[in-house]
Amino acid sequence: MYVGRDMSELDQTPKHEWKETELLFFHHAFQQMMPFLNEEGHAEYLEVVKEIQARGGLHRHEADYTHGTDIPYD
Repeated sequence: MYVGRDMSELDQTPKHEWKETELLFFHHAFQQMMPFLNEEGHAEYLEVVKEIQARGGLHRHEADYTHGTDIPYD
């Protein structure tokens, strides 16, 4: 379960000030809603993707005995 700032608060915050967990959660949420997003929603999703890329992308590519390959965001 996600515990953090909601989109109404984050919408007023520049993407470079978002926490990584917030970027990952809303990236996943936007992916799930993609067929239903209007142009504004799609633009917001692209900003999230660009910020993730600007931070160097997602880094967990290998699993070990304590972690899977999914990056936890909650």
